[in-house]
Amino acid sequence: MESISIALLFCHLSYAAFGASADVIRLEPSWKPPPDTSPPIDPAFAGFGIEPSNLFSFTGAAEPNTFTLNLINNLATYAGKLPHVRIGGNTQDYMVFEETQNDWKWVNNPNAAGNGMSKPDSMLIGPRFFESANRLPNGTTVTWGLNLAYQQADYTERITTMAKQALASCPNLNITSFEIGNEPDLYLQNGFRTGQWGGQVYTQEWLDRAAAIHEQVLKPHGDIPSNFFEAAATASTIGTDFQIADLVGFDIGAAAPNSATSYLSAWNQHDYYYYLGVSGYPVSLERLTELRTTEDQFAAWREQVTQARQTPYPYALREMGVVGPIGLEGVTDVFGAALWTLNFLLYTASIGVAAVGFHMTDNSNASAWQPVAMYGKPPHVRPLYYGIAAFDQVVGPSCAAQQQQQTQTQISQYRIAQYPAGYDDFVRAYAVYQQSQLASVVVVNGKTANSSQAQKGSVSIQLQLPASAAGRDVYLSYLTSDGADAAANTTWNGLSFEQSGDGTPTPVADGSGETVRVAGDGTASFSLRDSEAVVASLGKRVGSRSSSGTREEEPADGCAAEPRMTSGTDTDNSAQPAPPSTDDPHRAEATSPGGPTNLGSACLLPISVALIVGVLML
Repeated sequence: MESISIALLFCHLSYAAFGASADVIRLEPSWKPPPDTSPPIDPAFAGFGIEPSNLFSFTGAAEPNTFTLNLINNLATYAGKLPHVRIGGNTQDYMVFEETQNDWKWVNNPNAAGNGMSKPDSMLIGPRFFESANRLPNGTTVTWGLNLAYQQADYTERITTMAKQALASCPNLNITSFEIGNEPDLYLQNGFRTGQWGGQVYTQEWLDRAAAIHEQVLKPHGDIPSNFFEAAATASTIGTDFQIADLVGFDIGAAAPNSATSYLSAWNQHDYYYYLGVSGYPVSLERLTELRTTEDQFAAWREQVTQARQTPYPYALREMGVVGPIGLEGVTDVFGAALWTLNFLLYTASIGVAAVGFHMTDNSNASAWQPVAMYGKPPHVRPLYYGIAAFDQVVGPSCAAQQQQQTQTQISQYRIAQYPAGYDDFVRAYAVYQQSQLASVVVVNGKTANSSQAQKGSVSIQLQLPASAAGRDVYLSYLTSDGADAAANTTWNGLSFEQSGDGTPTPVADGSGETVRVAGDGTASFSLRDSEAVVASLGKRVGSRSSSGTREEEPADGCAAEPRMTSGTDTDNSAQPAPPSTDDPHRAEATSPGGPTNLGSACLLPISVALIVGVLML
């Protein structure tokens, strides 16, 4: 009895301290999607771009790269669909096809011609290039980049040949669009064009090549419709006439001959949070995780999203990076980049972006994984990958969606009314809806806490749900590591993608799987450490297939397991997350030594030792 009384005293003290504390973030998400909620999210939303010159590193030369294939298939398991892949980048504008080039690599063209700092036919690829691309998992949707920079007399033959090879030689892929040229807004700068070059001339050249590909390639290849092309693959539209509204004015959406359909399928633009030598201010890990700076940087692109909404075509961010061109050690290869990635995906999805492709090169510290040995390190997974895995599990199909053979996930950024001091630029929250009902709430805390800090700060999150939710369990899943500056040992939802060595998931104990029970007044509260993110999922653990919060082959609620995706390996990637750990004092209030439990009505709010001691001393 005495121990119970002490426990209750501590609960009451923590309630009093919690109520008076300024370190509380209160969230009251709508039970149904509010008016500003995103359209339904494509499960392939979080995708990748592979620089064409590095394709063999990612998908393999003479032998397939099973490390890459495993990592892609993990995400397909979580999202319910393979991530979209763009094969494109600067080097798509350097490549031409040569039938006799049979090496497992691109080779220099000794007879390169044309303008540009890098000649638009300086790289020769052959059949092996397409064989390597075709190793991507069966059914991968792909945007294929074609060469617009090349403008010799045979340019039509060159670009149609490349398009034919892609469609004919990659039966494993679901090529859904062509991208004609990479970042044409920079063509004057890099020497590909001279004279009167801008959005209007680009539109004319784009339409000319789209028409040729449609007539000579798409129609003969199963009568593929004309609307198979994305425009304009720009690096930036600021101060140019490559804005979407400009291109619409130049009639880039004109109908194909004898058709009511245009050549256009989507708008395609690129962005980097920071670009070395271009962005006019210093970058640091602390700046990256100050999440408000992402919204500031993306302001011009958000205007483009608004312009795209005035057209029938979706807006895709086909090339996205943290720091370009090849990342920055200590910023893009550490855990802070994982938090940034999860927040960026949620933010862009919430404002109506249709897809994001994280660009990857084999020498970049910002690539989600290192596909081959480099910099004295073997192939390995970077923390950024975990941010993508977290997003995919959040938007992945619920049981209801599986049973209806569709996923209806929508995201709304939650406007936090009051922040604790010093957190307003660092914390962001999102409400996630499935089948038009609140499914989970995601909170990202970017406030810097480095690995060396023995005592890390935290905030308390108080969810206010409808009273009808009383008695339900809220499952907590964490994206966590030792600190923002940690380069290894990131975990998400009880999974590590590093420990196996081959990219397949390994169960670990990271505190995920804890539960809190919704009180009679509809409140549920928990703690969130600085440099950490949490997904609070209603009724089941995010990524699970059952209402008990576990990943089961035969779920208790009768929800059928998702089909496995075909990959270059037979490894089962549906690893069971480990039970929650009780090692982290910031989360001690939401678990017990016996595994995942709920607090019931005994003590719902966090028991902070510091707060209790403070009250006792009064």
